[in-house]
Amino acid sequence: MTTTSRESHPLRTADLGTLVMTAWSGEAPDGHDMPFLLAFSRGDAPDGTEAATAAVERLLNGNGLTVGGDLVDGTVRPSLPITMLVVAGQAVVTMPQLNVQCQVGPQWLAAVAERGYAYFVFTTRPWPRAKGQSAVTWDELTAFASADETLKAAAHIVLPARSLRS
Repeated sequence: MTTTSRESHPLRTADLGTLVMTAWSGEAPDGHDMPFLLAFSRGDAPDGTEAATAAVERLLNGNGLTVGGDLVDGTVRPSLPITMLVVAGQAVVTMPQLNVQCQVGPQWLAAVAERGYAYFVFTTRPWPRAKGQSAVTWDELTAFASADETLKAAAHIVLPARSLRS
């Protein structure tokens, strides 16, 4: 789900197309689970796939992120304009001009609770399947998320986990 802020901005959010964010966790080299988030466009922007790719790149660059650049560690950059809220079984990533959220499972929640952060990948590479095709399988998602083309066309961010406190 995608919503826009009320601020005026040069980026037309429609140019992004449909944004999707998905979450999973997996064992990291330290032997503990790492919570991951992947955001990408379906490439269905009104002006086509190339426009969606360019719009995602403008959004990332406008927020101080470099596509294909070094890992940005948000745990040591409190001024980073991207935040993650974990609440009610969802991860909500917020940046100027955009909010993206997705459901997360118990294993992801346990991993983010243990680490205090998630590894967020926001790729400019659009989803490669045509519109109208059936549901995505786990194997297809894994292949897309781990493909060199996806990872090299992405900003990589360690996002501290925030939650609502009573």
